[in-house]
Amino acid sequence: MKKKLLSILVCPSCKGPLIYKSRKKILICEKDKLAYPVRNGIPVLLESDAIKI
Repeated sequence: MKKKLLSILVCPSCKGPLIYKSRKKILICEKDKLAYPVRNGIPVLLESDAIKI
């Protein structure tokens, strides 16, 4: 994922920063303890698709 894109993405729940884990293809919000999937290179930032971590 490009750094520029990652710099503008925020958690849809708390508006906090997201951390990209390329091996697992997820974006993590450490504040809310949620992981958002990245499918085919596209971040899926829907709270209904988020996974509690």
